[in-house]
Amino acid sequence: MIPHSDSVPDDSPQTTPVPSESLGLVLQRGGEELALLKVRDRFTLCPQNQIPVEQLEQVFSVQYQRQIPHTQLAEFTVDVEQRDEAMQAARDREDVVFASHVYQLKDNPATLIYLGDQLTIQFHPDTDEATISALQTEFGLKSVRSLVGIPNTFVFQLTPNSPENPLKIANRLIRLPEVLTAEPDIIVPKQPSYHPQDPLYPQQWYLNHSGGSTLAPGSHIDVEKAWDITRGNRSIVVAIADDAIDVNHPDFQGTGKIVAPKDFKDKDFIPLPSGSDESHGTACAGIAVAEENGQGIVGVAPGCALMPIRTSGFLDDTSIEELFNWAIENDASVISCSWGAATVYFPLSLRQRAALTRAATEGRGGKGCVIVFAAGNANRPINGTIFERGWTSELLRGPTNWLSGFAVHPDVIAVSACTSLSKKAAYSNWGTNVSVCAPSNNAPPGMWFEKTGFIGTAPQVNAPTPGNGVFTTDLLGAAGYEIGDFVGSFGGTSSACPVVAGVAALILSANPDLTAKQVKRILQDTADKIVDRDADPQLGMRLGTYDTNGYSQWFGYGKVNAFKAVQAAQQQRVQTAKVAQILKRRNDQNLAIPDDNPRGVTSTIQITESAPVQNIQVTVDIEHEFLGDLEVQLKSPNGQTALLQSRTLGINTQLQYTYSIDNTPALKSLLNQDSVGSWQLRVIDYVPMDTGRLKSWELVIGI
Repeated sequence: MIPHSDSVPDDSPQTTPVPSESLGLVLQRGGEELALLKVRDRFTLCPQNQIPVEQLEQVFSVQYQRQIPHTQLAEFTVDVEQRDEAMQAARDREDVVFASHVYQLKDNPATLIYLGDQLTIQFHPDTDEATISALQTEFGLKSVRSLVGIPNTFVFQLTPNSPENPLKIANRLIRLPEVLTAEPDIIVPKQPSYHPQDPLYPQQWYLNHSGGSTLAPGSHIDVEKAWDITRGNRSIVVAIADDAIDVNHPDFQGTGKIVAPKDFKDKDFIPLPSGSDESHGTACAGIAVAEENGQGIVGVAPGCALMPIRTSGFLDDTSIEELFNWAIENDASVISCSWGAATVYFPLSLRQRAALTRAATEGRGGKGCVIVFAAGNANRPINGTIFERGWTSELLRGPTNWLSGFAVHPDVIAVSACTSLSKKAAYSNWGTNVSVCAPSNNAPPGMWFEKTGFIGTAPQVNAPTPGNGVFTTDLLGAAGYEIGDFVGSFGGTSSACPVVAGVAALILSANPDLTAKQVKRILQDTADKIVDRDADPQLGMRLGTYDTNGYSQWFGYGKVNAFKAVQAAQQQRVQTAKVAQILKRRNDQNLAIPDDNPRGVTSTIQITESAPVQNIQVTVDIEHEFLGDLEVQLKSPNGQTALLQSRTLGINTQLQYTYSIDNTPALKSLLNQDSVGSWQLRVIDYVPMDTGRLKSWELVIGI
């Protein structure tokens, strides 16, 4: 034994030593002492090396139960009368680091507690290295690492030379004046993520699954962990604009569930289908917001409200204006649109573009409605040219321009589809305007034309298209896709779209202060980068990987992840609350941007207040003949530069945009700097010929 100081330092905690008879029944945890009970019929071993389970069972007359996940601990059950004898026999073996009881908290006996093989020890600041080393030797401990952020604190690991289990060692150490804290590492099972009791929920693989023959790991949207944060709020309303919605379905019942129903086809307020061919909207609504009610299925955002809208069935200007105006006037938060024009090339009219822009900017009290559109199912670019051949009756031939006007609108979230195997769905449209993808079924590509009905796009896909269908709500009874109240074979980007709409609703439930643009950015920034290196079975393209900006033409910024998205939304709400004062400065000096000049043009804003930057946003107004030539940077007073805009704006000519922490992660590098000094906006034109001007910019800093 080493000598210990007789006097207790003045600033060390005054603790009452644990009585010797209780050394194995008291847990040091967070400055508290928790009373434990020993479980009578089991114990754990921590072997030094791998020992065959059969050998241990035979030697100790015990029954192996399991390996405690992520540890070296093996759990055994034993007759109550034989437990102590078996544990002592285990402790006598040289290849066993320690044998330990399994415990329960005295006041909470429902949870089992296991002892790991590590200890965390915080020493008094005056304790020298020699004393620490001597204690380490006395208790047979091996140093693992220091604990970052807490001085004189170290993690140690037990060895075969340790005289007792970590619980007892911690209680002996806490008696010493050199030791401020000594905590054993305990293993307690994590509370499982929320799991609905609705009986058909296990068939909704796209929400969560644990694997299977046609289920790739992680091919779901990880919604159960998102539900631990929120399952949706009735104040968040999801508008499903579609052919019709069977509002009598049990999964759409509940207090406040249905909000502002509208039928633009029959011009009333009952958007029910008039025939079995109007099943589409009911299926989409179930995916997004089916109520958690102990029956049927569960939507992505079951706690949110449903605004069922039966469209006119046509895409004239008046129909589009009426639809989006209704959503705005009745406080829709999210608008889900699993449809597009029945034509190859469909640019939006001025009125249609304005209707979408108004919803995305003026809806939801000025924060904007989140608008989600399906990319389409023809396996074609939503904006691009394909050399077509082999179509039925030569319907399409030669270089053909494709355009889905709704999906390419800048205020829209365009959604492509991936499969249960984390591959591109064979039918899914793609291109540089796709925001994210979401899980759906797999099938050959096709398209509906008024003259032909639904036909497969050419050339014909003969390769297998493996993947699970989407399970969702159907028209009640014999009507609809299948007999019964549910369908298990739904799919297309039509089902991927309401998945994303549901996640957007969860995001707003966690943080209703977010703008529509911020929601879009969160969805993109938190998406999972699934990769598909296979060639497309129809066109032979390989677009399933990502460029240097993290973008894929097949998957956008990746597969939507509900948990990461909701978590990010929640964190942004916390960050915003820290701001105590807003500093707003503007520079209206109109400056020419030098053509093809890496020095660019610099405009300065001076901040005289000195405080740590807690939030920051930059609004720019730039006019240029080809914005794709430009790069925009912000330089802080301490010389650090954040890239606001890379050369991704293409042929656009007007840039009026606000860059914030929410939509531009590079700005986070400027947080916590001193606000005082010269802030510089730099605009660089890297390509000759096209020219433009920096008309003005504004800097808003939260301190």
